[in-house]
Amino acid sequence: MIELNDRAAAYHATAGGPLDVDTAFYDRVAVRAGAHEPVESFEIPIRSGRAWHVPAGHLCRIVTVTGPQVGDLNVWNAADPRERMWASRTRQLQRAHISTHDRIWSTLPFLRPLLTVTDDSLAGYGEDEQGGRVHDLLGTRCDPYVNRMLTGEDFDFHCHSNLVRAVLPHGLTEFDVHDVLNVFQCTGLNDEDRYFMKACPARAGDFFEFFAEIDLLCALSTCPGGDLSVPLWGPDARDPLEVCRPLGVEVYRPDAELLSGWTSPPRAAYRNLHGIKRPEWTDVG
Repeated sequence: MIELNDRAAAYHATAGGPLDVDTAFYDRVAVRAGAHEPVESFEIPIRSGRAWHVPAGHLCRIVTVTGPQVGDLNVWNAADPRERMWASRTRQLQRAHISTHDRIWSTLPFLRPLLTVTDDSLAGYGEDEQGGRVHDLLGTRCDPYVNRMLTGEDFDFHCHSNLVRAVLPHGLTEFDVHDVLNVFQCTGLNDEDRYFMKACPARAGDFFEFFAEIDLLCALSTCPGGDLSVPLWGPDARDPLEVCRPLGVEVYRPDAELLSGWTSPPRAAYRNLHGIKRPEWTDVG
């Protein structure tokens, strides 16, 4: 029996339900656990973005190639981009900073896991002395609109703009870009309940790895703030170009035997009309 209190999590896993993750399966299928066929590998240069596909049942790693660097990740259903990652519901169902065995959930009316985190080299970071944690769902992407509002200057290579350019070849537009997972970003809430960012704790070779539950279209921006060690606002702010680094992306196909018993999750079971009643037609004499 779980006794709720004022600080208890709002949602709890029911045995066998979608929040009760089969950790043994995801540990078994992780890249480090066995032989996997490399499918695709590329680097995303600094201050840019790229979109790519991860088929259902495949794994994807995002890697800090040469040193610490923050990346802003968007995820869609590759077959229907109306279904995309839902940052706020993921915060509620999982946590505000995700790691191994957490999932990213999709928007309504779909509401299902898009991906499950299978490995994270920073999983042991935990909470630091300032309350910072990594892989952030609290904040969102930097964008040229807020930048212009706060500074009066235009800059076309914020994460929002990088993601917009990345998805255009896939038939998507600015309206499809959404709240992100800030991979490798260290953030938290201060004593005034205000959002703060810290220097990225990743080192060369660190990675964040996930398993695609359905066919995914992913897009990643290498943040123009780099590793966030240089102030972006205030009197000491300057261009952090020297702390901007590329990110690597690797896609793997696991052995088919490892996927035995796994199936893509279905859409949400709710199929009603939100209380709207259907008309009842009667025969007219």
